[in-house]
Order: sequence, then C-alpha cells, then structure tokens
Amino acid sequence: MNVLNFVNSFFSDSAHWHGYDGIPARLGEHVRYTLQALLLAAAIGLPIGLFTGHYGRGGNALSLVATAGRALPSFGLLVLMTTLLGFGMLPVMIPLVILAVPPILVTTYEAMRSVDPSPVDAARGMGMHESRILFQVELPVALPLILSGLRSAAIQIVSTATIAAYVSLGGLGRYIVDGLYQRNYEKVVGGATLVAVLALVTLALFWAVARTAVSPGVRRR
Repeated sequence: MNVLNFVNSFFSDSAHWHGYDGIPARLGEHVRYTLQALLLAAAIGLPIGLFTGHYGRGGNALSLVATAGRALPSFGLLVLMTTLLGFGMLPVMIPLVILAVPPILVTTYEAMRSVDPSPVDAARGMGMHESRILFQVELPVALPLILSGLRSAAIQIVSTATIAAYVSLGGLGRYIVDGLYQRNYEKVVGGATLVAVLALVTLALFWAVARTAVSPGVRRR
C-alpha cells in the first residue's frame, strides 16, 4: 500500500472526522499550541530585537543566545521539563518557545540594522523622539524581514508541536504517536500530511499578512 493510498484511506474514513480524536478537534488543539508558543516567543523576541537593533548594541550576545537556542534538542528538552515539572502545557511550551525565539530575535535585530540610516538621521535632526523614530521610521521599513522571522518561527512550531503527544497532550502529533504505537501507518501518514498542510497554510497566511501590512513602496524594494 503506497503513501497515497494511506492518505486516501485516512481522510475517507468518517471516524476520523468526529469526536475528541477527530481531525477538527486535533487540528484545533495543534493550532492552539502553535499560537500560544508563537505569541510567547514574539513577546520575548520582538521587543529585545527591536530595541537592540535600534541602538545597534548587543548583536554578538543575540547571536550567541540564538545559536544556543537552536542547538538545544526540542524533544530532549521536553523530556527534561516533564521530569522536572510533570505533565501539562508548561513542559511543552518551554521547548517550543525556546525553538521559536532565536529566528524572531535575530531576524528582528538584523531587520532594524538594515534600515537606511539617512531617514533615521533626518528624523533625529528634526527632534523626533527615539520611540517615534523606532515605530514610525524604522519599523515600517524593517517589517518585511521581521515578518519573515515570525513566519520561520511559526513553521518550526507547527512542525515541532507534534511532541505534545509524547506527554499525553493532543494535537496532530497524536495521530503520529498513536499510529506508531498501534502500527497503524495509515494514521501516521495522515497525521504527517495534516502537519504538512498546516505548515503550507501558515506560509499562505504570512504571505497575506505581508501583502496587507507592508507598504507597497517597501515591498517593491
């Protein structure tokens, strides 16, 4: 039985569309985990990246933190957090947030540093406050690159949030973990397909946000 047959069998089975283990319920759980982790990571990474990039300080320290964050194995960290904190959402959120912060942090810093200094200097010469320079002059220009960092973080979270199933939580990883345990490869392939589709939908959403939020003049650069 090839992969396409597995996919067809999984999605054509009406039992997979109803109840607590149905696709809508598992998809909703996965999206919730993703949004929670992305919001937490953005709350950490964006302010630090914006202000360090604005003042041009701390770039080396940010690179070191980002490298360390990327080097940590998410599954190993999940096991460690579960051992220390027990089962629940917190042990799952910690590795997901640690995974997502580095691309947001580094990309936001680099986006701010890539802004043409001429309009920034002109704004300072006019007596504009630093906060206004940051949000009204630099941020609109840096926004496309900042959104790319958020997009990268979101895709990584979508792909990695499957680990929640290893500590008895839900999400699309439930199909993969349960399918492997039951040797039900139809379920494994179906779960993996749903994760891939959700990642593609996430890419499309960020493309739409960029088209809406980024100034046409900035997009044409």
